Amino acid sequence: MLASDLLDRVAALDAAALCDADKNIRVMDPGLRPVSAFRQMVGRARTVRCRDDFLTVIKALAESEPGEVLVIDGGGGTRALAGELFATEAARRKLAGIVIDGACRDTLKLATLQFPLYARWVCPAAGTAQRLGATQQAVSCGGVTVTPGDLVIGDRDGIVVVSEAELLALLPRAEEVQRTEEAVLRRLEQGDCLLDMLNCAEHWEALEQGRPSKLRFQR
Repeated sequence: MLASDLLDRVAALDAAALCDADKNIRVMDPGLRPVSAFRQMVGRARTVRCRDDFLTVIKALAESEPGEVLVIDGGGGTRALAGELFATEAARRKLAGIVIDGACRDTLKLATLQFPLYARWVCPAAGTAQRLGATQQAVSCGGVTVTPGDLVIGDRDGIVVVSEAELLALLPRAEEVQRTEEAVLRRLEQGDCLLDMLNCAEHWEALEQGRPSKLRFQR
């Protein structure tokens, strides 16, 4: 398991900083949107595969451990797989969040919860509770493969997924990205010009001449 100090470092980062640090990071489809009133989600994936039936979600809840994120592959179904009751129980069990590639319901109550919950859409009709699907297998959620134990990191912008090895490799870069942007923001708030902080002219000239170049902040 990741040490608590590493989890604290991840919790201090924006999803955008992780994406900037690794352009190939797994990013879930932007159609999965936050439904509740939280700031950030960080936890290990506990995976669920089901379609229009929430019995497997109950099973995953019963087997879950604190700090986990339920990652639900809804298989393209349209019936709700979770709502206020499941979210409240997940919070009571100290889970880190729920991500549903499918539907949720009870959005009025969910909007007041600090517990992280994402869903692709909303439907007032719940699924059945008759069929057991799969748990703790690799699933497709938000267009990316999620393996049990992967780190699932989300904020208001969206959700990224990394293995522990991937996280350890990109964490220092992501922290540097975030420090740089925070420093730039402070300068902007003091009245400095953003364009003066970027190598715009050099970058444009290089591209016009067919030379490789990257837009970057200048010291």
